[in-house]
Amino acid sequence: MSRRGWVLFALMSLIWGIPYMLIKVAVGEVSASVLVFARTAIGAALLLPLVLRGGQFRLVRRHWRPALVFAILEVLAPWWLLSDAEKRLSSSTTALLIAAAPIIGVALARLIGVERLDKIRFAGLALGLAGVAVLVGPGLGGGDTWSITEVVLTAVAYALAPLIADRYLQDVPTLPLTVACLGFAALVFTPAAIWTWPSVMPSGEVLIAIATLGVLCTGLAFVVYLELIKEAGPSRALLFIYVNPAVAVAAGVLLLNEPLTVLVVASFVLILAGCALATRSTQAETAAPPRTPQSALPNSELGSS
Repeated sequence: MSRRGWVLFALMSLIWGIPYMLIKVAVGEVSASVLVFARTAIGAALLLPLVLRGGQFRLVRRHWRPALVFAILEVLAPWWLLSDAEKRLSSSTTALLIAAAPIIGVALARLIGVERLDKIRFAGLALGLAGVAVLVGPGLGGGDTWSITEVVLTAVAYALAPLIADRYLQDVPTLPLTVACLGFAALVFTPAAIWTWPSVMPSGEVLIAIATLGVLCTGLAFVVYLELIKEAGPSRALLFIYVNPAVAVAAGVLLLNEPLTVLVVASFVLILAGCALATRSTQAETAAPPRTPQSALPNSELGSS
């Protein structure tokens, strides 16, 4: 890649690697509903001016049914589940569990007949699942059964969302689809946010975390991501998802004093190795010209959250 491409790549690795730490800080004083509302409202407000001029929302309206399903799977459900889970689960454990989303995606694609798996990809699935099993050992992440279940459900939602986008939303440009999803989520969470609004002003640390999630990790992130695609191509652009978990673990350990144990490192290696093998291109796929669906958003907690 060019120097500009590497700079954009590094930015994306950081921008979508730190949300787990920021979420952990924010949910200490605000509800999951307030956090999701604030993050989506800020992100939508920042991105809206970029898409108003082109009239691109017409394509979103034309595909409103799959866009609605995509919004639920990509933003509404996972962002709330993730925020609620991190009240009890460490940000490092959360990030590593979410890193298994590509493995779940490959397994789901195999079940519905979209993907064919060879021995190496099956081995990748096994490695990744072994990493998840190591990670959810008793008491490792400081959470409970429900918080781990919430993160696993988030990973499943993130795995399903690209399948919907690839099948039904290829004609919809990424940016207007993103704004529509964020705006819809903000509207849905408005009543719950009002109901659970904190009675006292959150601390400055929490306000900074929320603002950073909305401005940097949501609004700016998609602009940087689109520039990275233009600079490096879609395949290379998506490789930052393998760096995000390392950033998330490092942030949790260095800034939140979360433990870095041998089991955490082992699960990290197993999950990412499993992702790399399970999602590798087959010879047939490599020979075929790549498709670049405009609407296939990367998972922001793969580093969305």
